[in-house]
Amino acid sequence: MKEEVRYRESHLRSILKAFSWRIVATCTTFAIVYLVTGRTAVAISIAGIEVIVKMVVYYFHERAWQLLPRGTIRKLLKKKQE
Repeated sequence: MKEEVRYRESHLRSILKAFSWRIVATCTTFAIVYLVTGRTAVAISIAGIEVIVKMVVYYFHERAWQLLPRGTIRKLLKKKQE
């Protein structure tokens, strides 16, 4: 019988993923705000707020997913199909 391997993402990995994604997403936010307003100061302000808020939200989102055992959704979908 195959033993289930349970993978848990570390806190550090979640933090590093949050930082790397925030760089991409914040640059996108800056570009959109700048294109809409044409004002660099406004784009910097909004991007600055956005980067901090969304990094915290992303971290907790990742940690919440770690509470759900892997395969749970597959099991639920499989039960619905039966």
